[in-house]
Amino acid sequence: MTRHEFQLDAMAAGAPYRLLTALVVPRPIAWVSTLDRDGRANLAPHSFFTVASGNPPIVQFTSVGRKDSLNNIEATGEFVVNLASRSLLEQMNTTAATVAPEVDEFDLASLTKQASTHVRPPRVAESPSALECVLHRVIPVGDSFVVMGRVVAASVDESVLDGDRPMEWLLDPLARLSGSRYVTYGETISLRRPE
Repeated sequence: MTRHEFQLDAMAAGAPYRLLTALVVPRPIAWVSTLDRDGRANLAPHSFFTVASGNPPIVQFTSVGRKDSLNNIEATGEFVVNLASRSLLEQMNTTAATVAPEVDEFDLASLTKQASTHVRPPRVAESPSALECVLHRVIPVGDSFVVMGRVVAASVDESVLDGDRPMEWLLDPLARLSGSRYVTYGETISLRRPE
């Protein structure tokens, strides 16, 4: 196997980001809904997203640069992570547009706001699941900000549940690849961990 060696500190601006986002794939999408101080809704996808802790239940996403989502979360202390499923690809992409802070991306993408049960920001009614979060911590990292939220409630459409367990093939989640490419649910491989 012949390898090409990349020296990231010697690369042109923006090149390390493009390389990392092409290698760290697929990346789940946090479709984050927030409210600003005046109660105006914001909805934006963030593809640096994962679970940070199971106990306490903490999820995290990264705001690359200072975006409206981050500003609103710091101002109000609350947000919702909605699942972006395959059927919502076009609407999710619409909410990625760079628009003024006062523009409501729910309206822009023709999505329905649904009241959350424990936080003020609305959920995406069309999404099969939503995690209602209160701010745990914001950590500046280089040109980005890691936003950690304690999950206080999870809302999951009964049609994607087997008992109390969500079935990923029914959720049909989108994940980000590099550039403008996404991947949807595909082949599953089951493999037990060694004892």
